[in-house]
Amino acid sequence: MMKRVLILGAGTAGTMMANHLARRLDRKDWSLTIVDQHKTHYYQPGFLFIPFGVYGEQDVIKSKREFIPDGVEYIEQKIELIEPDSNKVRLGDGTVLAYDILIVATGSKIFPEEIEGLKEDGWFKNVFDFYTIEGASALREALKDFKGGKLVVHLSEMPIKCPVAPLEFTFLADWFLHTQGIRNETELIYITPLSEAFTKHNCAVVLNYLLEEKRIHMETDFNVERVDETANRIIGYDGREIDYDLLVTIPTNMGDPVIARSGMGDDLNFIPTHKHNLQSKSHENVFVIGDATDLPSSKAGSVAHFQGDVLTENILNFISGNPLKDDFDGHANCFIESGFGKAFLIDFNYDIEPVEGTFPLPVIGPFSLLKETRVNHMGKLAFRWIYWNILLKGRPMPGIKTRMQTLGKRLPKIA
Repeated sequence: MMKRVLILGAGTAGTMMANHLARRLDRKDWSLTIVDQHKTHYYQPGFLFIPFGVYGEQDVIKSKREFIPDGVEYIEQKIELIEPDSNKVRLGDGTVLAYDILIVATGSKIFPEEIEGLKEDGWFKNVFDFYTIEGASALREALKDFKGGKLVVHLSEMPIKCPVAPLEFTFLADWFLHTQGIRNETELIYITPLSEAFTKHNCAVVLNYLLEEKRIHMETDFNVERVDETANRIIGYDGREIDYDLLVTIPTNMGDPVIARSGMGDDLNFIPTHKHNLQSKSHENVFVIGDATDLPSSKAGSVAHFQGDVLTENILNFISGNPLKDDFDGHANCFIESGFGKAFLIDFNYDIEPVEGTFPLPVIGPFSLLKETRVNHMGKLAFRWIYWNILLKGRPMPGIKTRMQTLGKRLPKIA
């Protein structure tokens, strides 16, 4: 009897897994099904550029079906409930899908309603996100009319998708305000719940300096209590109050509500997952990938790519009855746009912080780690083509390994 691998979510991680497994599964014995309720696939890293007119909506949108391989059953329907104890998934139209192996790739999204007063009358008037296509597009129109004042970029809490994106937006805003001739008329403020600019200290030291150099004021250890949209003020639990004329916020990020309905997640609807092999901690035939996990790795496309390599092998190991391999080391690499046609690149994992060096090859790079260069900026822009044509299709990226490589990196000497 044919057995089924069922993938929930046709975003970055789910689509990659469909492509990986379509090539690797024994299709005489195994069928492959993927479920997603949305028609459109978004290149989410591109949302960052929309407010500044670098990209338009047409640059970040394609059909999800375009990336689902032949021979994979694609069901366009809401996922109503996961029943892991009975190996079933219930869909919005009443259909019940049985599975032998389940891969949860339901991702995460913003929940502005989690912050009191945030999504009120000012929403999409002088309060915006850029983590949605709607927010990024509305913010573009607001920036066209912005004449100066207090522009506040606010990070609510961690974890979030693409942890460097709030900083990138702030640096690009500095660049954009210069191009509009109103940087001197604008006070640019970055608010974070962290004690420094980023979660990795080595990188934070560099970014803290860059914020100072660009005259961007940073408010650290700021835990938001509420937003007073009537007074245009953001208020912290410690009593700090920061006024704004234009507020760009990264609200609370949470996993899909189906995870809560199914009783499978933590307080933020992320699924407890073994950090090295990507198996659910509660059900041995359930695996989790991408933003749906509770892992301490970054929620980013590069991470999903590296996880996909590991998970594909572990699905095959699970089918064969072989031990799972603990091969995911938390590897992430991220370009950080810094404005004026330059960018940084960081490469790190669970245990090794970002350091200087070259990537992906020793000496010749061509990218420089933890340094601001024009080549890095070109790499950031080139990633859109790579995403559509290589990453989503589960193809290997030349020179880039699943596990973090130490060659070409200036690692600290161990005494």
